[in-house]
Parts: sequence; C-alpha cells; structure tokens
Amino acid sequence: MSFFNDENRKLADEIVARYPRRRSAMIPLLHLAQEQAGWITQDAMQEIASLVDSTPAEVLGTGSFYEMFKFHEVGKYVINICGTMSCQLLGADDLIHHAEERLGVKAGGTTSDGMFTLERAECQAACTEAPTLQINYRYKYRVSTTDFDRLVDQLAAGALVDEIPQHGVLARVRQSIPTDRSVGAADPADENEPPVWMISGAQLRPEGGGA
Repeated sequence: MSFFNDENRKLADEIVARYPRRRSAMIPLLHLAQEQAGWITQDAMQEIASLVDSTPAEVLGTGSFYEMFKFHEVGKYVINICGTMSCQLLGADDLIHHAEERLGVKAGGTTSDGMFTLERAECQAACTEAPTLQINYRYKYRVSTTDFDRLVDQLAAGALVDEIPQHGVLARVRQSIPTDRSVGAADPADENEPPVWMISGAQLRPEGGGA
C-alpha cells in the first residue's frame, strides 16, 4: 500500500523526474512526506527509498542530519525557542520556563491534545531580534512571556492559520516547471565539455574583439 496519497504520488513522480539521478530527489520527497503526515513515518521512508533506488536506512541517515525533519510524531505546531547566547542574555531561559508552565510540558514534549510541541533550539540567526522563536519555522521576534501567551491563544483558536500552516507545510506556493520551459535533466556523467563559467575570457570574446 502506498504511503503517498494519489495527489502526492503524482507529485512525487514529477519531483523525481526533475533530477538526472533519482537519489537527488530524496530531500524534496522527505519534505513532501512530512507535509502529508506532519512527520516522517516508517512507511514514508520505505516508499521514498523505493522511488529513489535507495534503502530506508539511507533515507533515515540523510533526513536525520536536518533538524526540520521529525522522525517521531509532533504537534500541529512545533514551537522552537532559541536558547543560545544573544537570546539567553535577553530572557530566553525565562521564556522557555514560562512556555513549559503554560503548555504543561517540558522542552521536547507534546501537549496531550496534540496541538503543541515545545523545543529548545540552537541559534536561529536573528540575534538582533532576541529573544526569538519559530512556530513551524515561521519567525517571531523579541517575544515576551505575554507575547507567548497571546500566540498560544491565537493558535489554539485557529486565528493564525493564514500565517502559520500546520507542521510539515514548507511553502504555500508549489514549484511547477512547464515542460516547454524546462532545461532538461542531464546526468553529469554524460557531460564531457567544461561548463561555460570555466571557459576563459579569451575564448568567450568574439574574434577581433578588444580586451
């Protein structure tokens, strides 16, 4: 039985066809699987492996390198609170402790209703806006405990669905390349000429042209 639903299986085949080597489609397929289920299941890894001529172990080994892929069930909203230096100096520890009390779970846990997963994150590259957090990888800056409570209330009430989709949704606009606009997928092993950017300036200048 296929893990991907009918619509996503067609999309998976389209994604694989974009690449000269099937294994290159592994990361986009992991994103697609997580968008469908909210996390990467065993069935998803098995199907991705079959689509890219790999093994489930290689799919796990590749995907587990990236923090955004979850290989266990998580909440509809994953809240990552930055806990590194700049954020810590501006109250991140207090914010994390407050979040644990408000949600009733420790960092790494998921609320009993499956709505929220709370995590402590490494640097989110927004040090001037500390303390920061991400909700399903959408940034919120200079967050106070009051701001946090407001966000949780809004998410629980469904007030931010247009801004923050459920976990696993990478983007709202799906990449689509019309066949007549595609450059085609060429296997690097079939390319014998050097790429254009390696050709010297003298070779690129028209005959008789100046420097």
